Amino acid sequence: MQSETSSKSAISFEDFKTQVLEDYKLAVTSRECSLLGRREVLTGKAKFGIFGDGKEVPQLAWAKVFQNGDFRSGYYRDQTFMMAIGALNIQQFFAGLYATTDINQEPSSAGRQMGGHFATHSLQEDGTWKNLTQQKNSSADISPTAGQMPRLLGLAQASKIYRNVEGIDAENFSKNGNEIAWGTIGNASTSEGLFWETINAAGVLQVPMVMNVWDDEYGISVHARHQTTKESISEVLKGFQRDEDKNNGYEIFTVNGWDYPTLIETYEKASKIARETHTPVLIHVKELTQPQGHSTSGSHERYKSEERLQWEREHDCNVKMREWMISGNIATEEELQEIEKDIKKQVRDGKKAAWEAHVSPVKQRHQEVLPLLEKTAASSSNKTFILQLKKELADIKEPLKKDLLSTARKALRYLIGEESDAKTALINWIDSYTEAVQPEYSSHLYSNSKYNALKIEGVEPTYDENAQEVDGRLVLRDNFDTIFGKYPETLIFGEDTGEIGDVNQGLEGLQEKYGELRIADTGIREATILGQGIGMAMRGLRPIAEIQYLDYLLYALQIMSDDLATLQYRTAGKQKAPLIVRTRGHRLEGIWHSGSPMGGILNLIRGIHVLVPRNMTKAAGFYNTLLESDEPALIVESLNGYRLKEKMPTNLGEFKTPIGVVETVKEGSDITLVSYGSTLRLVEQAAKELLEVGIDAEVIDVQSLLPFDLNHDIVKSVAKTNRLLVIDEDVPGGASAFILQNILDEQNAWRYLDSKPQTLAAREHRPAYGTDGDYFSKPSAEDIFEKTYGIMHESNPAKYPKFK
Repeated sequence: MQSETSSKSAISFEDFKTQVLEDYKLAVTSRECSLLGRREVLTGKAKFGIFGDGKEVPQLAWAKVFQNGDFRSGYYRDQTFMMAIGALNIQQFFAGLYATTDINQEPSSAGRQMGGHFATHSLQEDGTWKNLTQQKNSSADISPTAGQMPRLLGLAQASKIYRNVEGIDAENFSKNGNEIAWGTIGNASTSEGLFWETINAAGVLQVPMVMNVWDDEYGISVHARHQTTKESISEVLKGFQRDEDKNNGYEIFTVNGWDYPTLIETYEKASKIARETHTPVLIHVKELTQPQGHSTSGSHERYKSEERLQWEREHDCNVKMREWMISGNIATEEELQEIEKDIKKQVRDGKKAAWEAHVSPVKQRHQEVLPLLEKTAASSSNKTFILQLKKELADIKEPLKKDLLSTARKALRYLIGEESDAKTALINWIDSYTEAVQPEYSSHLYSNSKYNALKIEGVEPTYDENAQEVDGRLVLRDNFDTIFGKYPETLIFGEDTGEIGDVNQGLEGLQEKYGELRIADTGIREATILGQGIGMAMRGLRPIAEIQYLDYLLYALQIMSDDLATLQYRTAGKQKAPLIVRTRGHRLEGIWHSGSPMGGILNLIRGIHVLVPRNMTKAAGFYNTLLESDEPALIVESLNGYRLKEKMPTNLGEFKTPIGVVETVKEGSDITLVSYGSTLRLVEQAAKELLEVGIDAEVIDVQSLLPFDLNHDIVKSVAKTNRLLVIDEDVPGGASAFILQNILDEQNAWRYLDSKPQTLAAREHRPAYGTDGDYFSKPSAEDIFEKTYGIMHESNPAKYPKFK
């Protein structure tokens, strides 16, 4: 076999031998990292460990065909691969295990993710793109199993777009769409719906995606017979195999994970097929092992028989590769023993260096705070207690940052009522240390670059003197038309988005003008619609992913929450996905189309802007704003506003709705009414009716829920009216509670209130079907009128007598 491989590669046996030995060294290095990493967890230096032991050899074969420009979307067993492509070394591996917050030492996440979660850097220091075609790329991992799958689809689809759509500046992103998106998943996680949805979508789209399934027969402690029909994902997926005419479908390979030469041959075939023909490929890598079990939280001896454990010892991929090397005269037992001995030392040295780099900065701060505590104690009547705190901290030989700050803050409790220079010095140290350290754990939830959406100034729409009044959908459609003409890298896709121009005709006629790749229909599969957007946005395109109705966003909420919302945060600003998610909601009737699960959305997708325009001109302005930014956002168009009349602006594509800015749509002096979206129209109606009974309400449109009223304009209104009512169609305690909390806690509006601030939300149940169902489920104009009147009656019963 080695002579055949040598011949195919056109290299001498000596060169082949050198390559094999280098591969084996990497396999042993990765294994030693796993073994020593587990010990570091068990001794308490690291919090948790989940490692790639038992998967080393197939990852070496994979790395050989992984080219510059390619992307990985994997799960937390791929450390050998990351080492093989030069994206991870020993010290960085342990820095990840220790949660080191220096991005230079721990480049995957700066300590924000547990070890085994890998990423490369797509962005320069200023947040602009690097040339992704000149490096090997890994999208940032997430822990939820199969959660990496939807993004994988988008990473692959980007190659198809770059290959087939003209006019895009692809210099930093693609070379004729030749890049492959490579996925990895454990065999048990192929049970997840996200895996199946992605596999189906990739087969339909025919994109260059290669899916690696690492099969060790277990999902944590549960055997494959409980996971997969026929206990084999490749058997189950045989219907996806492309036919003899190479029509749509997959190429499917099965290979044993310990068979080094066959693995190399298999990966070469898979790479060629996907790269050249954009046919998706599945590689089922079987007979793998997990020598240390699933993670440091348990032992696999509890659920594996002795026969199985013995089989794993014999079929360990490193052991089998070692045997193959000796039998093929590539290395002797003695040579391999010497290599293994040297690598053990390298790994120990790398671990030691990583730990020293991790604790050294804290030790320096340790030496700063101890004298401060000493001086503070000397000038305090509570000297004994403060010295005890100092002693306890001094006794910690390798303290955490938490230990330093916690001790210093506790010491302040003993200084209540005392004043001294030492106390001032201690307070200054606490403040400066917190200011320095907190960003290590909290930065980059949103973009730090000049393209941050909040830095983009609003631009008002302009109108001709005799501006035509048209259906709101036409404002949206014509603005989209301008966008797609202006930005070749933009595209939009979703259910009914393409041929009919979306269910409300906001994209009417645009597929015919811009083609099926840019204005595209998709299957009914919300999670992978989101994934398409995430992956393509990570590769420099500007996708708009359409979810038909807001309620259906729940199918994709996990992807938005765990992947999109956290991407900049979990890479400390080294990756981004400026995806726009388009949907429609508010006031639609019925349990499944009520369009109001806002409270859950707001609390699950921090890191994504949530925008709730009241009409289509405002919505169009948000699209224009976001396409100049580098941040993800959700835009919720008002479903019952597409046929309402709006003036057609003359500056389509140019006017911009500012993000995080409220708008006062009616001034008043008696009470501040706050709402958004379609409900705002009911508030406006109620405000007119309130004037008839002498109540002059100020009406404020929130426009943007995340972020919320950055200029604190609502508190200025409350300072004038001294009363506040928040109206929303979400359930009680949902978005209205979120809004009220911001106004009271963040803006301190309580100082100006003469009446209790109140909310008016929908009923606890979802709305019943029909016009009456809506009326008796959500706030009506009468509800708003009566609630407002009740607040005014309570404050001045003589002027506003009770009317019922």
